[in-house]
Amino acid sequence: MRLRVRGPSGTATVTIADSATWGELKHEISTQTSVADFDIKYGYPPKTLDATEFSDTTALSDLGINLNGEQLTIAPHQSTTGNLLSGPTPDPSTVKPLPPLSATHAPKHEPGDFPADPPLSLSRKPNPTLDSDPPEIPIPALEGVLVLRVMPDDNSCLFRALGSAVLGSSVDSMTELRSIVAQTIQANPELYTAGVLEKKPDEYCRWIQREDSWGGGIELAILSQHFDIEVASINVQDLRVDRFNEGKSTRCILVYSGIHYDVVAVTPVPGAGDEFDRKVFEVARLMEGEEEDGGALEGARELCKALQQRHYFTDTKGFEIKCNVCGWMGKGEKGATEHAKETGHMDFGEAA
Repeated sequence: MRLRVRGPSGTATVTIADSATWGELKHEISTQTSVADFDIKYGYPPKTLDATEFSDTTALSDLGINLNGEQLTIAPHQSTTGNLLSGPTPDPSTVKPLPPLSATHAPKHEPGDFPADPPLSLSRKPNPTLDSDPPEIPIPALEGVLVLRVMPDDNSCLFRALGSAVLGSSVDSMTELRSIVAQTIQANPELYTAGVLEKKPDEYCRWIQREDSWGGGIELAILSQHFDIEVASINVQDLRVDRFNEGKSTRCILVYSGIHYDVVAVTPVPGAGDEFDRKVFEVARLMEGEEEDGGALEGARELCKALQQRHYFTDTKGFEIKCNVCGWMGKGEKGATEHAKETGHMDFGEAA
């Protein structure tokens, strides 16, 4: 079990056995936060975890609450640190204000690129050539080949793709990353306004923690700063590169194909399992704005060119779409959204 705890001095990650007890978890939280006696809040909207209901010998599996992937807010008893529910004041050296969505390094996706609330379930057409003959780009400086690691079509592809890079492929990262996004928005109300989010902040926080809600530019901006890493997102359709938290010493690279995110990895030999993957790349900053990452970003561009030639992207404005509920046929996500509002149908796919 893996969870994050946020106390007065910052955030830490706690990894503990699924068979552990409530007492063992409290001890680990106390060790990580240096707080001996505390209250706990979890979820969104934040709820108090009533520790008086459990004994120290209660197994975590018997709590009736799934804490795996959660972010817990730790409030010391008789604390004078203020309202920890809204989070500590961000440290300017580690959390930079994000630019408006129209700024240079913000996402350049059109508003229609993201689903309505409730989100549409939109599946892509199969692309069998990726299974039979996946593109690979040799990267000699990194002693391997660059490959595409395809994420499931489950509306959590962004969180899976980024999570596999910053947390490791074996970690079920969706709940944890969604919680980080909601907690960050809640802690910075001056920055994340209804105008920026295009929803009321509380509504957005509830929405993004649903497992069927897509992530996009806002989430990439928040998570790249949280993990102190640059995220380069390459759009397959036009090969545009959007950089989030640009200028960091490490980088991961995502591939955006219109309604889906995947991640690129360098593996030592073709066909190797993802346990040998390298998904985070060191970036050396050179003079006059130049940089060197061993060829990872350039290799990813070449990979996306190959994917573009195989039409591994969805034109969200002009593609033919089918309602998997009633068989309705239309064009573009806008048409699907209108059909969804009229009928309540939410399950769509690209027309063959």
